[in-house]
Amino acid sequence: MSSAIESKANIDNQASAIDHPTTYFRCIAGCSAQHSIFDVIYTCPACGSLLEVHHEREPLQKRSAAEWKTLFDSRASTSKWPYGSGVWGMREWVIPSLADENVVSMFEGNTNLFWAERLGQQLGVPDLWIKLCGNSHTGSFKDLGMTVLVSVVKQMMAQGSTVKAVACASTGDTSAALAAYAAYAGIPAVIFLPAGKVSTAQLIQPVANGAHVLALDTDFDGCMKIVQEVTKDNSIYLANSMNSLRIEGQKTVGIEIVRQFDWAVPDWIIIPVGNLGNISALYKGFKLMMDLGLISRMPRLVAAQASQANPFYESFKNGFKAKVSITAQDTLANAIRIGNPVSYEKAIKAIAETDGIVEQATENELAAAAAHADLTGMFTCPHTGVALAVLTKLIQRGVIKSSDKTVVVSTAHGLKFTDFKVGYHESTLHSVDSEHPNPAVHLPADADAVKAEIEKRLSV
Repeated sequence: MSSAIESKANIDNQASAIDHPTTYFRCIAGCSAQHSIFDVIYTCPACGSLLEVHHEREPLQKRSAAEWKTLFDSRASTSKWPYGSGVWGMREWVIPSLADENVVSMFEGNTNLFWAERLGQQLGVPDLWIKLCGNSHTGSFKDLGMTVLVSVVKQMMAQGSTVKAVACASTGDTSAALAAYAAYAGIPAVIFLPAGKVSTAQLIQPVANGAHVLALDTDFDGCMKIVQEVTKDNSIYLANSMNSLRIEGQKTVGIEIVRQFDWAVPDWIIIPVGNLGNISALYKGFKLMMDLGLISRMPRLVAAQASQANPFYESFKNGFKAKVSITAQDTLANAIRIGNPVSYEKAIKAIAETDGIVEQATENELAAAAAHADLTGMFTCPHTGVALAVLTKLIQRGVIKSSDKTVVVSTAHGLKFTDFKVGYHESTLHSVDSEHPNPAVHLPADADAVKAEIEKRLSV
């Protein structure tokens, strides 16, 4: 038997030391019905609200908080299948009833929590950290959710489900993650993209992984309407964030941040948001840790939106008295160009329960913040630029103090957005005044010309 097979076969015995907790879908609005997580269902049949995966607390409380910490610490970044994954290392808190052979994992998660020392000093918050979720298999945090969703679909198909494919509407990162994990599992994937509104790097990812890529003449919200219609017959499984299975994987990033701080809770976590699944997931992970006694307080969560696609910000301004839906405009942060966010109700709870804030950033502000961060050694995507611009605003307003431990979640890798980087440094981005341009200089192959240019630049 090969070592890889042995590592899969030798499943951590600690996982069976307690009974599996009861885990099921339930309505977020409080309807009493429970549904199997292996059913093809996305919304409550009674009221139409979104569902959530609920974990009964009593079985999980058979382990103490200290025992959970020890268990999770012992699994982190190991090669033992599947617990070396940042998601499946918390298996009992994710989908405990999943069969070992149906776990579809590329050992996602365990991304580095980067101390942005120089940037933090310049901004006046020396305890600044960047959670680099883009350092993952497909280059974004979406991998955390797709490992869970595709694993559940694999088990559904093994149990004789009518599901024959998975599908999603996407602004780029979701499609890349779904296509990769579906290809690994041998499950067909259908991708709906808004034509001309994703980067070349994002477009080629699902193409390369063999997905059926359909570029539609609409925006993300238009793609979302069509994928919901296509998946009504239950033969194609909906993989967008209205499917709460993805939240189960994405919630682990918050748990992972706390574990990386030796189980200390940061004061602030700022995350760029579009469809609002990611901030909902952050809250869900922290709420579970609170309920099980691993932490004693919540961080304050900040939802950062691009001003060109800011329905949640507009809703926040009216005290969430009414949901605001808009037609999202062109923005450099194209992955969060969403005007009618699906996880709105869940995100309201995340903000309310953490004394959170919703703030926005203009195109100029997000581009400048991304470029500033890059000058300190980072390589930020435009969405991280949104979060960094919001961070800067909150510092300038005195909301975030110099003593606060602050985390910015970088949701994707900058290499997926090289057109944004090139345009910024060549000063060709529409509606952006490049504050820190650094274009390459073309020179003749002449040593004197080179020396003169170097002298000019180093004397500045």
